[in-house]
Amino acid sequence: MVLPIDPSAIKPEDIGEERVVLHMDHEEAIEHAREAFTAAGFGVATEFSPSEMLNEKVDADRDPYYVLGACNPTMANRALDATDNKLGALFPCNVVIWEEEPGTQVVYHLSIMRVARLVGIAPDNEEMADIVAETGELVDEALANLDGIEA
Repeated sequence: MVLPIDPSAIKPEDIGEERVVLHMDHEEAIEHAREAFTAAGFGVATEFSPSEMLNEKVDADRDPYYVLGACNPTMANRALDATDNKLGALFPCNVVIWEEEPGTQVVYHLSIMRVARLVGIAPDNEEMADIVAETGELVDEALANLDGIEA
């Protein structure tokens, strides 16, 4: 299979890739991220621990890894309208927390709105550009909240 885009040419900003390092234990980091995204207007639609599942099902011996499925309902509704419902295939906006080492957690996020534009699910028009920008501002606020919330 030949990819229609060159993955090596994609820069972190093209997909809205962000990461923040937290110096705390894993469970504390999960709660901290949940609070930070909630304070920025996101709800947590779903959450699970792939590491627990994989360690149980296939004896993977993975370090702690957790996914918060964050969603801002207003932005999600606009994105569905702008993409003829296709963007729902990428819902929710996942915020991943993994343990780099004990006491050091990485909070990672990428923009499903930017990824959708890159792969052609979302149109490259002004309406979608506004959705990308506004969603990016909300995520930036949430990531900034990681420093401001007592943990």
